[in-house]
Amino acid sequence: MKKQIITLALALMAGGAALATEPAVEKKEVNTEKSTVTWKAYKVTGSHTGTVALKSGSLMFEDGQLSGGEFAVDMTSLTATDLEGEWRDKLVGHLKSDDFFSTASHPESTLVFTSIKANGKNSYEVTGDLTIKGITKPVTFDLSVYGSKATATMKIDRAEYDVRYGSGSFFDDLGDKTIYDEFDLVVDLEWDTAS
Repeated sequence: MKKQIITLALALMAGGAALATEPAVEKKEVNTEKSTVTWKAYKVTGSHTGTVALKSGSLMFEDGQLSGGEFAVDMTSLTATDLEGEWRDKLVGHLKSDDFFSTASHPESTLVFTSIKANGKNSYEVTGDLTIKGITKPVTFDLSVYGSKATATMKIDRAEYDVRYGSGSFFDDLGDKTIYDEFDLVVDLEWDTAS
C-alpha cells in the first residue's frame, strides 16, 4: 500500500512538473478593421502616401513573449491618401498595373515571421519572409507590443520584388523622374483582448 502511495505521489509530481514547463501559447487574431498599414514612397520631386488593407493577421505569444506572426494584405485595396480625384485615380491605377504591383495577377502579399529576438521591454527584432508579386525575400524590422496593440515600421526595397518602374536600379538617365527603390510601411495592429 505504502509503495502504491509513493508511486502515485511521484507520478503526480512528474505530471505537475511537466505541466509547469509547458509554455502558455496564445494566438492573437488581429482586428483587420481597427488595424492599419500605411505606405510612403519617395521620388526625386517629392513623395506619395497611402494605405493597403490587411486581409488577415495573427501574432503568437509564448508565456507573454512574442513568438510568431503571419499576415496577408489585400493588394487590390491599395490606395493613395495624399491626392484626390483624377490624380489619385491615375496614381492608384498605375500602382496596381504591371508597372508596379500587378494586383490583378498578385492580389495578395504575405509576411510570415521566421525569427524573433527580444531587444528591450516589449520590443522585438523580427525577421520574416515577405512575399510580393510571388517573390519571397527576408525583411528585418523592429516591432513593439503594448497591451492589445503592436506597431512596426519597415523599409522595403521594391527592386527585390521586380517592381522596376522608374527605378534607378534598372534604368539609367531617369533624372527627376527617378522613383526611389525603398519605401516605408508603418503597421499599426490591434486585437481584441478576449482573443
